[in-house]
Amino acid sequence: MKIVVDAMGGDQAPQEIVAGAVDAARSLNLQIILVGIQDLIERELQKHDIRNLPIFIQPAAEVVTMRDSPSKAMRRKRESSIAVGLRLVQDGRAQGFISAGNSGAVMAIAMVTLKKLKGIDRPAIVTCLPTLKEPVTILDVGGNVDCTPLHLAQFAIMGSVYAQRVLNRQYPKVGLLSNGEEESKGNELTRATHELLKNSPLNYVGSVEGRDIFPGEVDVIVCDGFVGNIVLKTAEGLALAMTGILREELSASLARKTGAWLCRQGLREMKKRVDYTEYGGAPLLGINGNCFIAHGSSCRKAIRNGIRLCAEFSEQRVNEHLLNELDKNHEIQKLLPKKKLWNQIKEKIIAKDTSDEIDPAPEED
Repeated sequence: MKIVVDAMGGDQAPQEIVAGAVDAARSLNLQIILVGIQDLIERELQKHDIRNLPIFIQPAAEVVTMRDSPSKAMRRKRESSIAVGLRLVQDGRAQGFISAGNSGAVMAIAMVTLKKLKGIDRPAIVTCLPTLKEPVTILDVGGNVDCTPLHLAQFAIMGSVYAQRVLNRQYPKVGLLSNGEEESKGNELTRATHELLKNSPLNYVGSVEGRDIFPGEVDVIVCDGFVGNIVLKTAEGLALAMTGILREELSASLARKTGAWLCRQGLREMKKRVDYTEYGGAPLLGINGNCFIAHGSSCRKAIRNGIRLCAEFSEQRVNEHLLNELDKNHEIQKLLPKKKLWNQIKEKIIAKDTSDEIDPAPEED
């Protein structure tokens, strides 16, 4: 299997990207194609022992920066490392692509180059968050800021398939992120989506709150990209803050340092569970190909794990299973694009809100 790695994407590119690719080629039995400025990649490879390793270089003349808008990167930088790498997947010369660069540009170029799966209106960025049990799949985490019920319903289908095929969940529980579990809670988007999902063949458990993410009772949580990205960044910041507070408190006295030393194995395991580098990258679901987006600050460990997940995605034939599930949910697919059902649901929600209004208090004498 060949995986294409954008050597120029990320805050620590190309050093950490190349190092992670070398680790993956050495330990994962994969062929790696590094795409980017050839001189820079060769300079980094010289720092590693790559004898007999299946690592190749595909030159690219341009680099997409974090300041480039996705539309500008797509139109004006046709020979960027992102565009060249995705064309390798499109041409069948590789089975997957991963980049830690501009996520908006990766998504835009992937949609144009690889196209969308039949039945998908918007691809979604998927990630996993640690819980008290197994990691929970959450989508979208930044690809689509504004969504419709159709988009969220498709996210639910894609997330369920991903949890089943990649994370080995037999019958994934799907929840819709809202500000309450009651059907009356949420905005028009979440309430309309709830009406759709509760009649779908998915294992839909209803609306869930933010506090329900981390106990691990739900396998898949669906939301729009605006909310999902805030959840993701908040979780990352909280994990860093809690790790720092724990380190500070455990080093405050000799007795605490001794206790920390005795608990060092447990502390290592805890750190591993909340470390984003263990998850490596997030697949762009809904694209007719295998495209992963890694964290912008990815280190070599994160890149290596991202490459591993990218290979597993291809091995599990996730896109084939996605198409099968979309076909099973064809009623949702057929009704929503006409907007007829969406308008009916909105009217139903407005009518319910009106009937639930509290009668005004009687006037005082």
